[in-house]
Amino acid sequence: QVRLVESGGGSVQAGGSLRLSCATSGIAFNLHCMGWFRQAPGKEREGIATINSGGATNYADSVKGRFTISADNDKNILYLQLNSLETEDTAMYYCAADRVPAHLQNEYCSSPQGTSEYNYRGQGTQVTVSS
Repeated sequence: QVRLVESGGGSVQAGGSLRLSCATSGIAFNLHCMGWFRQAPGKEREGIATINSGGATNYADSVKGRFTISADNDKNILYLQLNSLETEDTAMYYCAADRVPAHLQNEYCSSPQGTSEYNYRGQGTQVTVSS
């Protein structure tokens, strides 16, 4: 059974940092594209970061240079480091996974915009950034 559980969200002032974690079960990282997307109230979902089994990462322009996605393949945990947070980053953050053969991951995992359509997702963790 696949399960993704996010944690690490909270309230922080602009300029601060948070580290989100996504504990997974039933997910083989070497057979899945992994990623994060977010959704702010009244806004559409925004895919923000992906990582494939080879460790290649991709980011949305809105977070590039500030957020870092990483994975601990031994512990099956996905991370998202959020630095230089802005009030516009306030949203519910979700981790997501999609099973993709390794030879297709370079192409399929390259677009963060697709993460909100991945087959598996967690319940989300709230990030609130105040000015």
